[in-house]
Amino acid sequence: MLELIQAIFFGLVEGITEWLPISSTGHMILLNEIMPLNVSDDFYSMFEVVIQLGAILAVVVLYFKQIWPFAKTTDTPLTQSGWLSHVKKPIFDLWLKILVACVPAAIVGLLLDEVLEELFYNYVVVALALIVFGVAFIIVERIQKHKTPLVASLEALDYKTVLIIGIFQLIAAIFPGTSRSGATIVGALMLGVSRSVAAEFTFFLAIPVMFGASLLKLIKFGLVFTTSEAMILLTGMVVAFITSIVVIRFLMGYIRKHDFTVFGYYRIILGIVVLVSFGMHLV
Repeated sequence: MLELIQAIFFGLVEGITEWLPISSTGHMILLNEIMPLNVSDDFYSMFEVVIQLGAILAVVVLYFKQIWPFAKTTDTPLTQSGWLSHVKKPIFDLWLKILVACVPAAIVGLLLDEVLEELFYNYVVVALALIVFGVAFIIVERIQKHKTPLVASLEALDYKTVLIIGIFQLIAAIFPGTSRSGATIVGALMLGVSRSVAAEFTFFLAIPVMFGASLLKLIKFGLVFTTSEAMILLTGMVVAFITSIVVIRFLMGYIRKHDFTVFGYYRIILGIVVLVSFGMHLV
């Protein structure tokens, strides 16, 4: 029973921090320090990644019309040419751009996932990444404050731009605490992409990235759960889904009138808290 209550808290934290550019990893580390789940290390390593599937589903539900590339079919058989006729070209192009942006992180993740986790998954790296990208948010927003965005719609994103955004995402894949959404948004803003487009593209980019990462973790874990483990994972995912719905709507409304500077300051404060919290344990 206690583990299910803890799973609710983990789902809340995941749903909030996955979409706000403040690092879900940093918050998960702190939460697990405050209220560690009474599960095996292997299960927790899988849980903290696969819980993201609930957050992904929130994006799919909220943006289904914008990301589903197929028009309603008729009763006519779908020949090859007929299948193509039902594809919505702007959305199909968007998915091609999403896949291009995923390439850098996908290659590194497949080849070096365990190595990177062993080398960089520690509180010092997480804290420094929180602080460095917090400073980056503040600087980038000050530079871009009086500039008119060069890219004001998803359709206006070109392949060069999305590939560079993908390289920024790679930074988050290598250094936990950077925040996947934080890295991609900072990169997009530096390239002249508007805040709303940067946020939406980050949401869509999360779908294949999170699904792929979760699938790898599930395969590594072995797809064999006890009843307790299954309930913990399902509870965390459901709570993450519901929370993500609320947070995504909030963020899109917030950035219509505000910039990301506040998240930069928050990241710096959180990074200092992580350093102090874990530093005290070592004294």
